[in-house]
This record gives sequence, structure tokens and C-alpha cells, in this order.
Amino acid sequence: MRFISVAPLAAAALATVGASSGAALADQGTRISGPHTYQNLAVYFVHGTSAGGAVPLTLQEALAKGQVQVVETGQVNELQIENTGTEHVFIQAGDIVKGGKQDRVLTVSLLLPANSGRVPIASFCVEQGRWTARGKEDQSKFSSAGEAMPSRSALLAMSAPPPEPKARPEGPNAPTTARLGRPADEVAEKQRRVWDSVATTQKKLSQGLGAAVASPQSTSSLQLSLENEKLKEARTGYIKALRPGGEKDADVIGYVVAINGKMSAANIYPSNALFRKMWDKQLAAVVTEAIGEKQGAAPAASPPPPAPAVKDFLAAAEKGKSYERALAAGMQQEVRDADKSLFNEARSADGNWVHRSYLAK
Repeated sequence: MRFISVAPLAAAALATVGASSGAALADQGTRISGPHTYQNLAVYFVHGTSAGGAVPLTLQEALAKGQVQVVETGQVNELQIENTGTEHVFIQAGDIVKGGKQDRVLTVSLLLPANSGRVPIASFCVEQGRWTARGKEDQSKFSSAGEAMPSRSALLAMSAPPPEPKARPEGPNAPTTARLGRPADEVAEKQRRVWDSVATTQKKLSQGLGAAVASPQSTSSLQLSLENEKLKEARTGYIKALRPGGEKDADVIGYVVAINGKMSAANIYPSNALFRKMWDKQLAAVVTEAIGEKQGAAPAASPPPPAPAVKDFLAAAEKGKSYERALAAGMQQEVRDADKSLFNEARSADGNWVHRSYLAK
């Protein structure tokens, strides 16, 4: 297996813009409702005005319809994706694709246009060790995208901006990479952090459920662990209690979660229709993380944060130091790195945003 730079996946590297004064949520006139709680998980909903226009297919929908192909390139950290249909397709950072030579998690949010041609997309392995077909799966492509990354630490590793550049050795005796001005192997380091997060997630889930979640077919596969029957059973109570809150109002465009009384993450979409398409998959992911974090937690001793604290969490993330880069398919990504949180915004070629995520550090 070989690591590659993310440079081919972007038209330009992340460039520092400086401290951002933008207030994305304030610009939308949004409000926060909740919390809706179950055991150690609290969910809040973001209400706002939906953008107009057609609602894209999700990656999961497009793969099921045969409209999108996600294929191997022979590189761990780069896949190719092609939309052969007539509808746009939304890919969210954290989508897990199953199959290929090893399961991957996609690292960037994209709005893939109709008849896109093959487009490179950055990925990280979430199945350490396998590099051949698994059972009867086609090792050249990926068959489904039914799960999302359930580890905040992995999402942070994937989406973090590059480290500040260090002084480089100079002169004829300096290492080749230093003399060429190349950064340290940031991709390999992030991959190691993702692998560590996958192993930790599997361990926590096994402890919380009292049974191993690793599959004998591939013990390192996060995807197969998420298909574990005991885990699915444990998710049921959470999902039954929390899913209706996201389906009740027609102006819900996103959600925020707190686990064990602490702010964890948020995802916001341009419309209620896209939120509804993503809700089940994203809820399953946050429920999975909550189950893993449940052991030893005392929900009664960890009250959920009040709604004003939720809005403060979002606003603080938006004020972080800003980095921008161009992505494939005409997309633009902005990362805002604050002291205690990380904000990511994906924008399409027309300048409209298509996804916003917030992660507590």
C-alpha cells in the first residue's frame, strides 16, 4: 500500500486567509431547538430557511441507482468518483464506502455535477491490512455507502488544516524533501490517526456492548463492525427516541449533538430536504459514538448544555483562523481552526455553500 499527497486532489493547497469575522449562522437567521435526549446523547436542531433548487441525490442513493461509480486508483488515499446520471450527487465528508481493496472514508464534501467524468477524491483507509478482494466483492470498485464515520477524533484528523510550516534545512546535505520545499508526510500522519481512531472505536464499542464487534471476515474493518447485529440492536432505543425530532418540522436544516454533557459535533445543510435525506445515516453515526462513550458515564450527572451554549459553540468555531483550498469538480473548501473547535464549509462552483460541519476538539 502507498500513501499519496492530497495535492492532486486540489487545485491549490490550503492557503491561510487569516482570522475570519464571518458569522455563517447569523447570516441565515437560524435558531436552535432542543435538546432531545436519550441516555448520554443530546440532539439539538438548527432551524432556518431552505435554499431553492433541485435536491441532490445522496452518495448512498446514487450508488444504489447505479448513477455513481467509486473506483480504486491503486492508491490508499485517492479514489475516483464519476456521476453518469442527470442529477447532482452530494457526498459528505465522513461517508464510508464499502468494497474495493479496502474500505475507505471520504474526506471532503462535494456536490458532484451530472455527467461529471471521473473526478479524484481524497480518502483514508478504515480497514488496515486488506489489499485484495473480500469474499465475492469487486476489488476494483465500491458497492455501497450506508454508514458514516462515527468517530469525532477521526473526523478531526481528516479535516484539520496542515501544520504550521517549520524552518527547513538548507544546503546540499539537507534531505531531498526539505530542499524541494515539501511538507512533512501529513497524509501518512493523518492516516495513522484515522487507524488509531478506528481501533479505539472498535474497542470502546466492544466494551460497551460486552461483545466483540470486529468481524472475523476482516477484523480491522470499521464498516463490518458497524454492521454488527448487537450494535444495531443497541442503536434501536436511541434512534426510536431521537429520529422523530428531526422529522417534525419543515424548517430543520441541521443538527448539533452533545455526548455525556459535552458539545461534540454539528452538520448543517442548505435545505430541509437534504437534511432529511442525510438524517438517518448521520443519526446512526452519532448514536454509535454515544454508545462507545457510554461506559462509565452517568447521564444524570451530565446534563445537556442549554440551547444558548449550543449557538455559542457554533459561533466560536466560525471565528477560527481561516484556510481555503480548491477541490475537484469546481468545489472550494474553507477550514476555520479555533482553539476548541474546527469549522469546515464546502462551496460549489457557483459560490453557494453545500455543507457546514463543526467539530469540538
